[in-house]
Amino acid sequence: MNFFQNWLDRFAERRVRSAARLTSRRSAVAKIGTLMVGGAILPMLPFDRSGVGGSAAQAALPAAQDPTKCEYWRNCALDGFLCTCCGGSVTACPTGADASKVTWVGTCRNPKDGKDYLVSYNDCCGKSPCGRCMCNFNERERPGYKMGVHNDINWCMGNTNTMYHCTVSVIVGVADAA
Repeated sequence: MNFFQNWLDRFAERRVRSAARLTSRRSAVAKIGTLMVGGAILPMLPFDRSGVGGSAAQAALPAAQDPTKCEYWRNCALDGFLCTCCGGSVTACPTGADASKVTWVGTCRNPKDGKDYLVSYNDCCGKSPCGRCMCNFNERERPGYKMGVHNDINWCMGNTNTMYHCTVSVIVGVADAA
């Protein structure tokens, strides 16, 4: 054991003396400073936080393709809570809520294929407001007197139970290029 310790001490001493001959104090201080500054900057670099609270499949999706984000392409004219955050899906109300009998329609561009789609926004009614994932987009919104293109109305008023819960976005067709 003593032989190994002596050999290790001599080896370490030779390496340290060799490094001291090849490196000045100034360059050593510069390298240490670089490591310290680099270590301080590293936490500030951007990284993907979208996986927090979501599934692994959604973590890799850009916001325009993630149905749990307001920036999802179908939500371009949506004003309300996303049903995808409230127990439903993009096209289906959560259990215990019913789709509104009347809706508003928007035209949204799908970034994957570059086409414009007519999207029907259906409020889901009959439960208390979800309170999660509130989105409010007013692109190409018309004044309130044009009811079919106005998103600030409680569309649940046509249902028996008028309590608003969340909103789904159903594609009803491709918009004409004209």
